[in-house]
Amino acid sequence: MRDFTLAGHSTGGAIAIRYMARHKGFGVAKLVLIAAAAPSLIKRPNFPYGLEKEAVMKIIQGTYNDRPKMLTDFGDTFFFQYITKPFSDWFFQLGLQAGGWATAEIANTWINEVLFFDLGTINVPTLIIHGIHDKVVPFELGEIQNKMIKYSKLIPFKYSGHGSFYDERDKFNKEMINFIEE
Repeated sequence: MRDFTLAGHSTGGAIAIRYMARHKGFGVAKLVLIAAAAPSLIKRPNFPYGLEKEAVMKIIQGTYNDRPKMLTDFGDTFFFQYITKPFSDWFFQLGLQAGGWATAEIANTWINEVLFFDLGTINVPTLIIHGIHDKVVPFELGEIQNKMIKYSKLIPFKYSGHGSFYDERDKFNKEMINFIEE
């Protein structure tokens, strides 16, 4: 594949960033980062942004001890806009479809992965979409990505949390299409 647009949301955004660094962006013409968990999802000694490590540990422990409760709590923080009970139930069921061990391992990557170097290797036009009310990946991380990636543009979503693709779906689709077509 060549000249494609690579998009990643949350941990998928971190994976897209790692791909860009590891494979020198092979085939990628444009990059879209949607609430990407980078350069570090947790606070570190020289990085005061992100979540406390304890918050991630709580997700991991919840995955092993009471996964339905952890998924309910996570779902309650995911969106900023009102969602109906049926939508919430559907979102919860999506979470249950993933293997518990896989959920815990993904959360472990939030503790162990750092992508500071990787961000500086990106050399393609990059759209960064981030909800300003994001409680999963704080908005400040999108601002840092914008500073560290050449040719990037940050679009804050004023009425969105972590699920900007749903919270402001019309704006999200418009921005994606405009970026891909320009």
